[in-house]
Amino acid sequence: MRITYQPWGETLAELADAGRRAEAAGAEALWVSELHRSATGTAAALAQATETAQVGTSIMLAFTRSPMVTALEALDLDELSGGRFVLGLGSGVQRLNEDWHNARFGKPVAHLKETVRNVRHFWATTTTGATIDLPGEYEPMRIRGYERPFAPTRPDIPIYLAAMGPHMTRLAGAIGDGWISHELCSPAYLTQRVLPDLEVGLARAEGRTRANLDVVVSACCSVDSDPKVARRRTAGLVGFYASVRTYADFFEFHDLGEEQRAVIEAFRSGKGADYLADSVTDGMVDALTMSGDRDDVAARIAAYEGKADSVKLSPPTHGVAAEDTRKAQDEIISMIADLTGGTR
Repeated sequence: MRITYQPWGETLAELADAGRRAEAAGAEALWVSELHRSATGTAAALAQATETAQVGTSIMLAFTRSPMVTALEALDLDELSGGRFVLGLGSGVQRLNEDWHNARFGKPVAHLKETVRNVRHFWATTTTGATIDLPGEYEPMRIRGYERPFAPTRPDIPIYLAAMGPHMTRLAGAIGDGWISHELCSPAYLTQRVLPDLEVGLARAEGRTRANLDVVVSACCSVDSDPKVARRRTAGLVGFYASVRTYADFFEFHDLGEEQRAVIEAFRSGKGADYLADSVTDGMVDALTMSGDRDDVAARIAAYEGKADSVKLSPPTHGVAAEDTRKAQDEIISMIADLTGGTR
């Protein structure tokens, strides 16, 4: 099972340095998100700062760009990284797409399927000048007379899909090179909900097996000699996601439905989504994050052995001071070195 990491920084320089240190510690892939920074800009900074680790987006919003722009950005990032780029795509939620980005959402599974088809088709024909005429409800693509005069570093960049619900998870199994979990996950949810749906998706695609898919579990991580301190750092992230009604089934699965509703009420009362930690119980944190002392967290990582192919660790960032995130990041990188035999 690979240990991978999502670095943080108040500046891109700090983020790149964290990525460099995580690579030296033994992280086999480095991931970037898209919320407070663009995924592509951050991935470019990491690609230039590192040498061996994969650099992936976890995730790049799929519907806020045209598939052609997504394909071009991926080609550029793969060139910049020397063939180390992984294109992680996700739909995001409807409100984010329509209200924040003025982007069409529609039926996200069908929409994302068309997007991936178009990106891959563009890669396959970009240097040939061939006409592209792909029908679609959401992403029809018609291109004539276009020929990219630069050879791609690789013809097939891996595409990972972020998925939570059963239909999107099955799509990841059917067409993705990898599946990326939500920032909150658990071994029970992975084995009882996710892996069966991935198998359904794999069965729908001829010739695909579990070996064709990299299962990446994401985990907000906080390591501290005082477990109470570790838990409080990650509570803000739990609150951030608990405020989203779309994730109700996920919280109900963990018998945390009442706790999620309490967070939603706090959000409705006027608290910002990043400042809901006081409404989050320790039980929610323990169930959905990797928080505790080093032995606790190492045991939580080990619980995914034989279930996930990769674990993506990330420091807490919601509702905590930058200095607390920085301390958590240093502890995680140090722990990665201990787990992998890398350099601190």
